[in-house]
Amino acid sequence: MSRFNRLPTPLAGLVVIERKQVGDERGFFSRFFCRDELRDFGADGSIAQINHTSTRDKGTIRGMHFQRPPHDETKFVSCLSGAVFDVAVDIRPDSPTYLQWHGEILSAENGRSMMIPGGFAHGFQTLTADCELLYLHDKPYAPGAEGGLNPLDPRLAIKWPLEVTQMSERDRGFRSHEE
Repeated sequence: MSRFNRLPTPLAGLVVIERKQVGDERGFFSRFFCRDELRDFGADGSIAQINHTSTRDKGTIRGMHFQRPPHDETKFVSCLSGAVFDVAVDIRPDSPTYLQWHGEILSAENGRSMMIPGGFAHGFQTLTADCELLYLHDKPYAPGAEGGLNPLDPRLAIKWPLEVTQMSERDRGFRSHEE
């Protein structure tokens, strides 16, 4: 019996995973990660790095970040506290959905994660104060391969659900795509 539900998205390779919770009056149990089960969803099952982020203010945008090949990575992103609008943008030049985006609400309550393959930029907006996210990466961070898109670029037309309260100057300075 699988402990995960796969929720397809309109972007090939991008998957939303819902963790099944088994609960009683004490709380719940859910499987957070299973290499063997997640292979069926397109991940190779390896974890090279785990990152944790905390964002204090509601409305904050972080992203849209990616790693260039050959360091492009699959990210398994989950919200441990609060709620975020999590977004992935297809940056594969030969893809029929190039520069299209998909967003999902990830929260501690809904038990959803986004599995974002290489070839996508990733970012999020906090829907509540005090959000914590956990990222599982299949490759280690390579500083020289880092890139990003401007989350507010009108060519991407991401429909952020809230007014932007904070965003780094670095993220504001990214272009919509590499030319």
